[in-house]
Amino acid sequence: MLGCRALSLKITPALAAFCLMAGAPAQAMEIRHAQVQPLTFDKLDGWKEDDLAAAFATFQKSCGAILEGSVVQRKAKPIFGGLYNACAAARIVAAGGAVDREQARKFFEDNFKPERILPGVHTYGFYTGADGFFTGYYEAEVAGSRMPTAEFKVPLYSPPKALIGKKSTVFSKFDRKEIEDGAIAGKGLEICYVKDPVDAFFAQIQGSTRVKLGDGELLRLNYIASNGKPYTPVGRILIDEGVYTPEEMSMDKIREYMEANPDEGKALRLKNRSFVFFSETSLGPKDECIGSQGIPLTPMRSLAVDPSIHVYGTPIWVEAEFPLKGLAPVDPFHHLMFAQDTGSAIKGPARADIYFGHGEDVPHIAGRIKQFGHFVMLVPKDVSVTGTGVPPYTPLPRPRPIEIGTEEAMAKGKSDAAPAQAATETPATTASVPRP
Repeated sequence: MLGCRALSLKITPALAAFCLMAGAPAQAMEIRHAQVQPLTFDKLDGWKEDDLAAAFATFQKSCGAILEGSVVQRKAKPIFGGLYNACAAARIVAAGGAVDREQARKFFEDNFKPERILPGVHTYGFYTGADGFFTGYYEAEVAGSRMPTAEFKVPLYSPPKALIGKKSTVFSKFDRKEIEDGAIAGKGLEICYVKDPVDAFFAQIQGSTRVKLGDGELLRLNYIASNGKPYTPVGRILIDEGVYTPEEMSMDKIREYMEANPDEGKALRLKNRSFVFFSETSLGPKDECIGSQGIPLTPMRSLAVDPSIHVYGTPIWVEAEFPLKGLAPVDPFHHLMFAQDTGSAIKGPARADIYFGHGEDVPHIAGRIKQFGHFVMLVPKDVSVTGTGVPPYTPLPRPRPIEIGTEEAMAKGKSDAAPAQAATETPATTASVPRP
């Protein structure tokens, strides 16, 4: 941990308080179903080449939220306590002025230790391996209208105003088909309208969208709630039905299929019973969307992770080869990133979704990411991390179309038997964004 005496700064009472916090002890953390392999920074390929000054700036965004944490939070989660201490040290470093790459590198090396997380052999859809697994997401952009027109007639919905920020699950009585068939139409919940149901579907998958209105206004919408139904990755169904191979599959391919086959595309969308609701934000055109940590995301620096395992703000070194410039996964992606978001499909100790931002080419790039690579946590030096070992791997057969249909029918039967509710029981928590 960076010592206050080593700093060439005038120690004010505020800085002295941070020094005391930075010296507070933290406890041990255990990661289930994974091995933890201690590393040194010189073993991280590309560590000295990465722009760690930019990474430090992203970390400071997380620190703004972490330093608001209570003593109870710090004691309950060892990593949170360790991050709190590291953030206190980061604030002292930043107080000396602009932080360059070398200063940032020294900060991370002084305050963290790299630990590679190695899960057991696991299947992510149709991709099986025993390393970190990465996908990509982005902020969608679509044309739209505040009012329905002959051109714009597909609504994007908000929850009832009284439930915004209070319920993370609404209209649990209805699945995607019932909502798209008009179950909640005319209740004043329509935020705006887009041209194509495929656009609306992808906006829901990504969890945020920019809607360009005809008068030049830009609407910024963020995920706020869902109907609570299980999320089904439609790409997996297309692979299972032999439409595409796992190597071919991407979000571009899903869109291509839906646009070329409108009826089949609609049927495919309806197999994902989950439906997402948005809230209108005050973000400007240059602002990035807000992640689950409550801070703006940073393209190529923010990660969505499993919040049941990882603490928001945790630095994670990603070392992989991705298809960034073309279809082949040959482009090195060696970056220090930070856990700042989540998603319902992001489960496991070494599973992450990389935020790529927005722009014309971004959806094509993000949609191609589905590769394994090194998932290395930078653990605060005052925290010890251990794994509980890797459970035996028993490969399960992939579901056939008839099995998927049977499971959905059974789930629907259970849903129909449940008491009808206009808006459900789940209290609002940090929103999880459903993504493939």
